[in-house]
Amino acid sequence: MAKLIYSMITSLDGYAKAAEGDLGSGAGDDPEVHTYVNDLFRPVGTYLYGRRMYETMLYWETAHALPDQPPHIVQYARDWQAAEKIVYSTTLESVSSERTRIERTFDPDVVRKLKAESDADLTVDGPNLAAQAIAADLVDEYHLFMTSTVVGGGTRFFPDGVRLDLELVEERAFDSGLIHAHYRTRR
Repeated sequence: MAKLIYSMITSLDGYAKAAEGDLGSGAGDDPEVHTYVNDLFRPVGTYLYGRRMYETMLYWETAHALPDQPPHIVQYARDWQAAEKIVYSTTLESVSSERTRIERTFDPDVVRKLKAESDADLTVDGPNLAAQAIAADLVDEYHLFMTSTVVGGGTRFFPDGVRLDLELVEERAFDSGLIHAHYRTRR
């Protein structure tokens, strides 16, 4: 059975999206971190996105073809292109990336079936879609990439009203100040 993984860059105070400004330095700013993320998520076979996150990630469909891209950017683009992508949206008319389909509603039973039938892990990306997966007890692992910035408000990485019992699997601090914390859900 495949795992469902939720991962995002977060502020030090736990926000996946800042109310104002950005979250501070992230994986895209540091080749060491980006290479680490590449290696960590290369085995992922399917990405689950909401519309906004899909539109953000769509950059990777053509990033490899831009001039003077460093190897870690080209590698991530190729890995992203190789994976399946499911976009949950009631408004998106069509997709413009390969290996991508639209689903109109997030159905936990369908995701459970995907996990059971998949040989490769899945990720759920974006705090709003992840909140639905967390509420349905579908998320097996969490990867937080915490910046050294406190933003004071925004959209939280973990949704309100959900209690989770997590086990710390791994942690790593990078020279840039970013900290990776990997947790597993205890069941």
